[in-house]
Amino acid sequence: MATITKWAIDPMHSEVQFKVKHLVISTVSGFFKSFEGTLETENDDFEDAAISFALNIDSIDTNQTQRDEHLKSAEFFDAAQYPQITFKSTSFKKTDDEEYELIGDLTIKNVTKQVKLNAEFGGSTADFYGNTKAGFEVTGKVNRKDFGLTYDGVTEAGSIVLGEDIKLLINIQLSKQA
Repeated sequence: MATITKWAIDPMHSEVQFKVKHLVISTVSGFFKSFEGTLETENDDFEDAAISFALNIDSIDTNQTQRDEHLKSAEFFDAAQYPQITFKSTSFKKTDDEEYELIGDLTIKNVTKQVKLNAEFGGSTADFYGNTKAGFEVTGKVNRKDFGLTYDGVTEAGSIVLGEDIKLLINIQLSKQA
């Protein structure tokens, strides 16, 4: 029977960023400051790893408190009713030396859809304390309307305030668990 290796996300050395078009002419960036996740694998190259991840909506930070509160409200994420965004992998396949295709179920506001993301392996090494670390950069794009985030807020001039596509940029450092 294969040995399962467990990895946990090191939040001190990881970040979850998103970008969305504002007025369709410029980009606004934000972060989720609180998240957790694990990765379990049966081999050294991470292929077929089981990945699970959760973001805490209350930790959203777009560098503008009023906007953050609006995003937490029922018009957007409804953090009171749906405090987390979750992801669970269904497939993690190597497509190149350091590239992987990550497919899984993303759940936002009780809507679950399959998404496809790209993951680039940054390598693995030991830290100062002898712990094994591994890094990945995960990128992709989701349409917010697929998950019930339908707020548009049209300006007086008729411009749509928010783009539909949300770009994701997630840098993860994993710690191998004993």
